[in-house]
Amino acid sequence: MQTTRAPEITKLSNVDGYVDTKGMETNLKLSYADFKLFIGYTLTDAQLDEDGSKRVNPLTAKHRLNNVLMYEVEDKWKIGLEAYYYSKQTLSDGTKGKSYWITGFMAERLWEKFSLFVNFENFTDTRQTRFGSIYNGTITNPVFKDIYAPLDGFVINGGIKLNL
Repeated sequence: MQTTRAPEITKLSNVDGYVDTKGMETNLKLSYADFKLFIGYTLTDAQLDEDGSKRVNPLTAKHRLNNVLMYEVEDKWKIGLEAYYYSKQTLSDGTKGKSYWITGFMAERLWEKFSLFVNFENFTDTRQTRFGSIYNGTITNPVFKDIYAPLDGFVINGGIKLNL
């Protein structure tokens, strides 16, 4: 995509070309008693062909791991740990972002008519602003860099689910 800027006008238009993607995904589930472990791996090879020039598609992690460990007592408890890995990504300017992990924890207590849950997302507080600035220039005239990792960091949420 090309961006053309004029005073107070931004125009986005498609470039001549295409995206060529190849890849694979595999998943494994291991169970023992009330425990379940899910492990997934994704390989993505995405190439961008613009006007006959090929390059790596920006903001696409080549390697990704998905790991979830669940403990579940049917109709009573669900407790889970999760960890997601993203490999380095090529940015629009040709540089590489950092690889990173995101981790989380969730718990849910179930009753017949409702359940209570709590979710700790990204409890290692992984965020792109810890890798460096997300903009160049001044605060009044910023030039933003590509966003390839979380910006919000550690988040806690919870709630009630009603079974109607």
